[in-house]
Amino acid sequence: MPEESLPPETAPTAAASEVVLLLTEEALDDGDAERVAALHEVEGVRAAYRVLVPADTERNLLADVVDHLSLFEMRAALDAVREGKPDEREARAEATSALEQSLAALRGAGCAAEGEVVQDDPLPALEAAVGAGGVREVVVVTRPHAVEDTFHRDWASRARDALGVPVLHVYGGTARLG
Repeated sequence: MPEESLPPETAPTAAASEVVLLLTEEALDDGDAERVAALHEVEGVRAAYRVLVPADTERNLLADVVDHLSLFEMRAALDAVREGKPDEREARAEATSALEQSLAALRGAGCAAEGEVVQDDPLPALEAAVGAGGVREVVVVTRPHAVEDTFHRDWASRARDALGVPVLHVYGGTARLG
């Protein structure tokens, strides 16, 4: 299935070496966008961002339940069991919405931003983007994942193993690093 792209409303003004690849599983809120943008601001100039949001149709139900339970989110754990895996159309719609919200938040923070929805496993899309050149850093924004984070199978750990650029893992909605 072809990947969905949203054209940039704000054309990137930074040089190609200034592009930061941002992978997120959920929509960035204004606070997330501001915190990420502040990390890459140099002399008042903010970096340009390319945002990737996976359409997560292969979500691991057991890992989701354990993640919620480890954070004492009993209601969310129960909801994860009830909802099960999303169908492909629903997952793509959620990813497209998250992408649109993330781009709006980054642009609201004064950043040039463009992005696309990618397949379930975002690592091939990350590798392709880095391989094409012009990416100075990868920022991965997720919620805490007890199982994946503990065993270093989370997106950031996998990206660090595969890519030749710095990878920063940030937990959405907080200033915590993963």
